[in-house]
Amino acid sequence: MDTTNLLFTIANSAIILAWLPLLIAPTKQFTQRLIQFPFVPFVLSFFYLYFLLKDGGLGEADFSSLEGILVLFHQATPEAAAAGWMHYLAFDFWVGCWLLRDAQKRALPHALIIFPLLCTFMLGPVGILLYVVFSQTFLKIKQ
Repeated sequence: MDTTNLLFTIANSAIILAWLPLLIAPTKQFTQRLIQFPFVPFVLSFFYLYFLLKDGGLGEADFSSLEGILVLFHQATPEAAAAGWMHYLAFDFWVGCWLLRDAQKRALPHALIIFPLLCTFMLGPVGILLYVVFSQTFLKIKQ
């Protein structure tokens, strides 16, 4: 297995282990440390940087149009695709940590946020949307 595949596999597997405490042990000391410092996104940032540098950087990437984005996706090397995936993993986890901290600050029941957390892990913005809807609805009913 080459380095790109190995690092991708490690990160892609390890992220599941990072999400588990958020889902099943939200109040444990380990989880609280995990959500207070961005250790997981920090580590993933090194993977991201490695893949970008190995691919040669963003070069002539055009983020100003849909056509430019399509070119990026169609001409992606394994390293560029892995960098893109690390971007998703890091930011989705960061948002999941914020979501859990916010829910705990608002004293929301953990059961209420499990589905939004899972959606944040799998579908990013859908999880944020669900969290806002669920939490606001719960807080209005609670009043």
